Amino acid sequence: MTSAIPVAPAPFWPTLIFTGLSLSIGWGIRGNFGHETGAMIAGALSAIAIALTSQRDDWQRRVAYFGMFGALGWSFGGSMSYMQVVAYTHSGHSASVLYGFACLFVIGFLWAAPGGVGTALAAVLDLERLTQLFAPITVVLATWWVQEAIFEPWLRTRGYSLNWYDTDWLGALSAIIAALAYAGVRRKIDAATSLILHMGIGWWAGFVSLVLILGLRMTPPRGDNWSGCLGLVAGLFVYCQRHQLVEVTRAGLVTGILGGIGFAAASMLKLAEVTSGYETNWHSILEQTTGLFNGFAVAIAMIPLARRSPSLVKRGPQRRWTEVYAVGFVLLLITYLNFRKNPGDWIRNHTVPPEMYGISASHWFDIAYLLLTIAILVPLTRHLKHPLALIPSNPLGRGQWLYLALLWWLVVGNFERVVVGFAPHRLVTEGVILLNAAIATLLTVLLPAHGIATREVGTELNVPRPHVSLRRLIIAGSILTIFSVLVDWQVVRAIYGDRFAGHAQLHIRFGKNATTGEQSKPKS
Repeated sequence: MTSAIPVAPAPFWPTLIFTGLSLSIGWGIRGNFGHETGAMIAGALSAIAIALTSQRDDWQRRVAYFGMFGALGWSFGGSMSYMQVVAYTHSGHSASVLYGFACLFVIGFLWAAPGGVGTALAAVLDLERLTQLFAPITVVLATWWVQEAIFEPWLRTRGYSLNWYDTDWLGALSAIIAALAYAGVRRKIDAATSLILHMGIGWWAGFVSLVLILGLRMTPPRGDNWSGCLGLVAGLFVYCQRHQLVEVTRAGLVTGILGGIGFAAASMLKLAEVTSGYETNWHSILEQTTGLFNGFAVAIAMIPLARRSPSLVKRGPQRRWTEVYAVGFVLLLITYLNFRKNPGDWIRNHTVPPEMYGISASHWFDIAYLLLTIAILVPLTRHLKHPLALIPSNPLGRGQWLYLALLWWLVVGNFERVVVGFAPHRLVTEGVILLNAAIATLLTVLLPAHGIATREVGTELNVPRPHVSLRRLIIAGSILTIFSVLVDWQVVRAIYGDRFAGHAQLHIRFGKNATTGEQSKPKS
């Protein structure tokens, strides 16, 4: 065995504030784009912030990997429906309010836990195991593109709705098929492919057991992706335990528990804040507050890992192309998947014509992004063999440039979407995002310190046991969760009693006035 090499401790408050602010910015922007791709924004910004403030040379060298895997981890929760759950907390019906806060914790946990796992994987896996994930991930992403662009439209033309409890069942199935096909070509199921299979099979286990067999519906008639996400998270934890990634499990649990508590608490705070009588975009305040709490959660999970885990060992093939891949994923793919929605808003507000010179506005947008992709990836590829003066030689400088480029690309792209229909109430969204981005820019430059140079030791990682066992962590987290949900419920009941709070549609989960309904099953 090898001994851990001490590193400078990651500063608690700077990391907490910078990460919280970064995820709040990303979550506020996510609100304008939604779904899995929108959640990637928050995941990338927060993970990069953690790497920059870690004061670890090995983490700062991986800043692009942190951004990519942080984005992927936080993306999965974007498939879950939660607005009806929020509405339950506004209803004034005591049981529905309590149910709403409890479900908000569940959704928040299932959203945040994979975010913590994804961020921790970039921090724990050795370079060989980390870069092995790129090929199967690419296969799955390509399969999803074919599914969305070709397969689903073809099935719909044949009369299939594909709306099975409004879940991503087809995406989960295609991921399993893609992973098995990749394993078949390579004639083995390696650790990277196994991770995808654990997540995909876990998704199906959760959906089948909870919805199809037990008939549990969280927000009928809305979608039940929460059940699949629960199975996916369980699959992630099973994988981590089978592969001795105890610290990754720990990071996922801490982020999930604190993120779930924060998700529910943000709704409680919004309901208290609206009593001020001000008219503004309260939902955006809810989203940015949720992002802040989620940022705190992942920072609290990662700071101890930064302080006590040993230096990362470099062994096996370096696969330097994965560095360009990760930068391209963070800067180009995340922004494109979100900003390709902008032309639709421009057209609806009559600021851009639907077609120019026989080419649709969306295709003009795609052409522009293709040119931008070439302009960025070609120099980065050249830099691998012939270093460019523009790119700093030290990892901290490269990480700072990546964070700032992504941050302001997102801020400008988000503003481009909403400016065509801007109104005073948007100031609490775009105005606050701009303010926070300016603060984050200062923190990017002033807070991070150069990482302590770590030397390579041994051939294996030697991650110490966590100070608190997973069992005790789960017990403590459960007690804290129950207490926090009851507090949220009682605070709202004390303010509103049986009165509908407004600022949402009236949804009641239980009783004779319940507003829930059943959703029809898909055509077979």
